[in-house]
Amino acid sequence: MSPIADDMKALDQVIRGRLNSEVVLIRTIGEYIVGAGGKRMRPALLLLVAKALGYQGNYHHTLAGVVEFIHTATLLHDDVVDESDLRRGRSTANAVFGNAASVLVGDYLYSRSFEMMVETNSMRAMAVLSEATTVIAEGEVLQLLNVHDPDVSEDRYMQVVRYKTAKLFEAAAQVGAILAQAEPALEDAAAAFGRHLGTAFQLIDDVLDYSGDAEALGKNVGDDLREGKPTLPLIRVMQVGTPEEQQLIKSAIETGDADFSKVAAAIANTDAVAYTRQVADAEIDLALSAIHAFPDSEFKQTLVGFCTAAVQRDH
Repeated sequence: MSPIADDMKALDQVIRGRLNSEVVLIRTIGEYIVGAGGKRMRPALLLLVAKALGYQGNYHHTLAGVVEFIHTATLLHDDVVDESDLRRGRSTANAVFGNAASVLVGDYLYSRSFEMMVETNSMRAMAVLSEATTVIAEGEVLQLLNVHDPDVSEDRYMQVVRYKTAKLFEAAAQVGAILAQAEPALEDAAAAFGRHLGTAFQLIDDVLDYSGDAEALGKNVGDDLREGKPTLPLIRVMQVGTPEEQQLIKSAIETGDADFSKVAAAIANTDAVAYTRQVADAEIDLALSAIHAFPDSEFKQTLVGFCTAAVQRDH
């Protein structure tokens, strides 16, 4: 992050400044979420692409804040839907403040983000980000339809990943290119980079849910299973496992109630983790190919580093 260290500080000021509501509960929950840290990969992606393509203005800080607010709003709503009680190593906002407050503050962040978008006077950026919020919502509903359904195919699951997770990565990178007034081919390349990076990022999340350490991950290992979510490692066991392993996974997805150690063993006995990592690696190859045409710079090198970090991380 060193090439954009000053930009990240400016982003932090934007975030804290725009959370300064007269309504105390909004400030309290907003500060709680911001204080939890997080990687801030999505806004950093916007900042890096904008700088890599030569942007010199200041709107990148505002729009990076928009991206972070959209992401935070989705987390607040996600945790309510999933009934999660742990994120980033501490209690979720809904566990501390209740579901109603979390949903309403998520709504506030969405509203604030659109207010901030308007200030930049970029119809193109607004078009990309507003479409992204729609697609993310569609992804949430698609995931809801997949819950407790053991017949979800790999294609159906990958659609959820691209809608729910990869779309905001894609939008962030594309907006960075729009700010820099990049030529259409480079804007398309930026969008493709974000889309493939975001897809790989989610697939590694899937792997970590069955092989990561709860403390390092900052969430409860095995949450996806308990929530009945058919992620790619589980789908892979359904494809290549023994009949007994397939039945175990089928029952686990349907009920969300299974012996986690047995499920982990079934995943370990197949190529589920290796296969999921292979799909993630293929996405990273596509991401790297997409930004090959970017001019050489420290910002481009950091984007390349994001790709390595996305697939090698342990949290």
